Amino acid sequence: MGPCIKRALSAFHSVREDWFAWLPREKDHLFDATRTELECSNLILCVTLDEGLSLCARGETLLAGEQAAVFADLFDRLAIRLLVVIRAIHEHGSHFGVVPNVAPLDPSNFRGTTAQRISVTSSLLSKVLFAARSRFFHKLRALGEIIEDLQGLVHEIVEELSSGLSSFRNRDWRQLEVLAYDLNTCMGETTVVLKSFFCALPTEEVETFRKRLLSQVPALQADKLQRGVPVREE
Repeated sequence: MGPCIKRALSAFHSVREDWFAWLPREKDHLFDATRTELECSNLILCVTLDEGLSLCARGETLLAGEQAAVFADLFDRLAIRLLVVIRAIHEHGSHFGVVPNVAPLDPSNFRGTTAQRISVTSSLLSKVLFAARSRFFHKLRALGEIIEDLQGLVHEIVEELSSGLSSFRNRDWRQLEVLAYDLNTCMGETTVVLKSFFCALPTEEVETFRKRLLSQVPALQADKLQRGVPVREE
């Protein structure tokens, strides 16, 4: 079946209004559960980063290298979950024509050169893309590109730290801190996009979107999300 030609628009006029808007119970449960899962993953990533920075500062090279490998795994975990949410929004929006409010990426919210470069380009394009649909899907693609690039940079740095080949461990850990900051910014942007998406999503499509989202997450997380239970890290 081809994409539906209808176009669902938000009842609100801006992303800010969407963020403070009330959601019906079914939408609210799914939004809160997804948001909580992402925030829990981010919290554990931040704790691991702080421990790695402390180990590095104390000169505990071997333990810091081991911590870097753990950091990379947790970074991937959050990045993949963000990409899952972005993919689900993109697929449902493309198929059903749901077009929420969207704000351009702000380069000043990122610290790393890679994320800033992509967000600058995205911000410039948003000014010449007059159709709301084009701006929305372009932002999703830009977020996905930033997240995937951040993952690649993390693995390059962590490979050197874990192997003991890095000659600038303090600098490398500070770079990991920057990459974690930018991933956190992507998480915030994704959460805001998701809230606006729910504001525009017709009630009759909530169940379809829920199934689409849950089909792309691990079985345990899907079970908890399905029951509206906030997901905690195991």
